[in-house]
Amino acid sequence: MQGTISNFRRGRHVQTGNQVVVIVNGVDDRKKAAPLVGKEVVFKTETGNEIKGKVASAHGNKGALRVLFEKGMPGQSLGKTVDLKI
Repeated sequence: MQGTISNFRRGRHVQTGNQVVVIVNGVDDRKKAAPLVGKEVVFKTETGNEIKGKVASAHGNKGALRVLFEKGMPGQSLGKTVDLKI
């Protein structure tokens, strides 16, 4: 499955660099997002490196996922695709 990085997880004053919100194709509510919790996510950079992460939980009621990556994500990753390994 593929998803798109929507934004960093953030609050009013703080942005968390290693947590992002991912919108997955075909997942449109919280119940469909629940089975994806714990799955591995891979982001491939333009240079060929891979940044691996893990789905932590659903984010909101429209099926978005909160993904924790092993290190901080670059700002260029916003709007790019990630691969979910099922």
